[in-house]
Amino acid sequence: MSEPILVAVAWPYANAEIHVGNLTGSYLPADIFARYQRMKGRRVLMVSGSDAHGTPITVRADAEKTSPLVVYQRFHTTFLELFQQLGLTYDLFTSTHTENHFNVSQKMFLALLKNGYLYRDRQLQWYSVTQQRFLPDRYVEGTCYICGFPKTRSDQCDRCGNVLDPEKLIDPRSRIDGSVPELRQTEHYFLDLAKLQPQITDFLRARESYWRPNVLRQSLGLIMTEGLKGRPITRDLDWGIPVPVEGMEGKCLYVWFEAVIGYLSATIEWSHLVGEPEAWHAWWHSPEARSYYFIGKDNIPFHAIIWPGQLIGSGETLDALLGSRNPRPFVLPYDVPANEFMNLEGQKISGSRNWAVWGRDFLTRYDPDPLRYYLTANMPEYRDTDWDWEDFVKRNNDELVATWGNLANRVLSFAYKHWEGVVPDPGELTAQDQELLAAVEQGFETVGQELEAVHLRAALGEAMRLATEVNRYLEQTAPWLSIKTDKTAAGRAIFTALRAIDSLKLLFAPFLPFSSEKLHRYLGYDKPLFGTQSTATVTDALGEHTVLRYHPEGATAHWQPSELRAGQRLQPPQPLFRKLDPTVAAEERARLGQTG
Repeated sequence: MSEPILVAVAWPYANAEIHVGNLTGSYLPADIFARYQRMKGRRVLMVSGSDAHGTPITVRADAEKTSPLVVYQRFHTTFLELFQQLGLTYDLFTSTHTENHFNVSQKMFLALLKNGYLYRDRQLQWYSVTQQRFLPDRYVEGTCYICGFPKTRSDQCDRCGNVLDPEKLIDPRSRIDGSVPELRQTEHYFLDLAKLQPQITDFLRARESYWRPNVLRQSLGLIMTEGLKGRPITRDLDWGIPVPVEGMEGKCLYVWFEAVIGYLSATIEWSHLVGEPEAWHAWWHSPEARSYYFIGKDNIPFHAIIWPGQLIGSGETLDALLGSRNPRPFVLPYDVPANEFMNLEGQKISGSRNWAVWGRDFLTRYDPDPLRYYLTANMPEYRDTDWDWEDFVKRNNDELVATWGNLANRVLSFAYKHWEGVVPDPGELTAQDQELLAAVEQGFETVGQELEAVHLRAALGEAMRLATEVNRYLEQTAPWLSIKTDKTAAGRAIFTALRAIDSLKLLFAPFLPFSSEKLHRYLGYDKPLFGTQSTATVTDALGEHTVLRYHPEGATAHWQPSELRAGQRLQPPQPLFRKLDPTVAAEERARLGQTG
């Protein structure tokens, strides 16, 4: 099977470091899914980039008395560093501040305009008298008129998740100087979602059987109860993508409209970087292509309603503007497996209070696979979850180390010591041996089914259950004892365990790539499971931007059972994971909320 799989990952605002809530919300699940799909032999393209134009960047730039460009470039660099350390295999992680993205975004605007899905209208927008300018939505905060949250931004409530009408905000105030803004009229372009509603509704109904309930509730449920109405797609800004029509000088495309276009523009940029300018069509036009959008629940309306609307409305016209000789409609999202939120020690993660576990900081003290393991085992797929330091230490020690790490290390160490560094000859396997191997091999079906459905917690849990079965088998066969009286029987048990471990290595590989790669080498394989990552500098009309790329060449990981043979030479093994001192939890908890 080689059907094209697009793994589209949420674009982080380049205004702050990335914390564990961000990682488990979208970035890590996307990587797990992409690694699995590559192991299945499918044509995977995992794309994203830094959102350089969101008002969070300009807010930070104003606070630091610097430019949005400087802020975006600084945090973009930290993203590239973290993603490499954590092993997130983006085929392309780029930026919205590129000539290519400007071009694709402006052409989508023009296509929607030509097709009659944009209209021009005047609206009330908050205006700062003290600063003599219109304020972007995130520059204004107040009380949510739906749930009463007192510190919501004016375009979307962080508590109830609803998209808001900024002019309905209660007790508005400027985040810059605390002044009370006033409503003034300004002219903008609107996306006519009401006109697109029938097609968007059909799109959603076709996915009711397999989309997550929270995604359907925030998309189809919203349409059924409230209906869709036009939303402005331009704003009075000087940082962003200019509106490509006369009379709209000093206005830019609204970030929520242009950032999602990044999934398309990044695919096009990747095609040019690899020297195949037409390659992007495979993921956007092939009937067999499937696209998955990994986001947090706060972005559901933009990916399940608005982005499909943009694709439907621009359609063949956009394809023609992008140079296609045979213009076609675009592939619509196959799935939007949005996650809920991860909190921290019972409280909402807050960057301003330093109430967060920051990704780069974590990796200065711990290895990446324990982080990947805990975030997956505790992933907020259907409800909010909580990062708890004691739970992290317990799961690391009792599950990752005791169940899986110790299993692999003690069997490999025993085999290396007693069979001169080679896989022992088992002779004829017993029914018990064959039963264990059959159970582990069945994991490629059971774990795979969960991964196909993007049930990552369940998939990891099934892999760990199978590791427990191998431990139980070793307790029953006890090769550590039989080696003294019946080396043949001990060799048969160790061979069976080694082959099971070799299969488990692959079942764990999407979740735990670093330790799986180590184990792969200890088992005597000389070619890597996965490819490599690298950064590169790209120059265009806007200047330079750095991209992160995954190179799959040379990877040997396949989603199929082990074929480990007797006589294969092993390498001296080392423990895969570190057991943590229980006092770590208290030490880490004491760090929370500290500044500097």
